[in-house]
Amino acid sequence: MNERLIDVVDRNGTVLHTYPITLNESAHTTDAFDDSQYRAKALEAAANGRLVADTELSTLKARQHVDRGGQMAPYGDDMESNSETKRALDEGVRERAYLFWEKDGRPDGRAEEHWQRARDQHLRERAYVLWQQEGSPEGRQDEHSRRLVDFQAQ
Repeated sequence: MNERLIDVVDRNGTVLHTYPITLNESAHTTDAFDDSQYRAKALEAAANGRLVADTELSTLKARQHVDRGGQMAPYGDDMESNSETKRALDEGVRERAYLFWEKDGRPDGRAEEHWQRARDQHLRERAYVLWQQEGSPEGRQDEHSRRLVDFQAQ
């Protein structure tokens, strides 16, 4: 897996958020990743994370994060550094699955069941929050669930 920090910037060049983007080598036929793949995934994360209004999405650009002489880490905003990334989704699911496992008495051989239950619950909750942030539009309740499942599967 290859990871890069990608800045999402507005039309003025202001960094709105820096995403750690990971591309899985098994999903690609070549060992080298095109920069555009990282940028595209960062812009998708910005859209899923509701970084700006939908009408402003087309004005966003993505670029590789540039070290400013310090530690390579997100900067320029107050959002969590792992906001809407696959790593953040996986970590949230992992923590929740562990809690389910403990609550069920730490049984052997049920890791997949706990993982699936945690993943489903985590994605449902996140989709609900995104739907609410959009103003709870009638008839669009399932749209965010589908988008999150697709994003998590990447």
